[in-house]
Amino acid sequence: MMQGTFGSKGQLFFEIELITADGLNLPVDVMLDTGFTGFMAINKQDLDALDWGYIGDEPLRTAQGEIMFERYLGKVLLDGQEYEIPVFAGDEIREVLLGSEWLKILPLTVNYKAGILTLG
Repeated sequence: MMQGTFGSKGQLFFEIELITADGLNLPVDVMLDTGFTGFMAINKQDLDALDWGYIGDEPLRTAQGEIMFERYLGKVLLDGQEYEIPVFAGDEIREVLLGSEWLKILPLTVNYKAGILTLG
């Protein structure tokens, strides 16, 4: 079970590890975005160090309308478990985002008043 933290505006943050193509683990803070229905989204410039394989382009509906994103096959370490997942990349993404697809396989517990935030 991963412990998370609350941001100043109530955002949900977790620390995960991105696994490069060379097998290096890079810790990164990610924000859980339940409005994003994929597994993970990242800014294109952050992909350089990861060297993940390109899968293709796919349109996603965002608050700004439908936008084309590049899709990569990435590896992450989350709650002690390694996952190989599709990752969306775009210039517009400011934070590394975890999407609601994770909630289909990992339980989320959120209690602002008690300060409890866990995933897994």
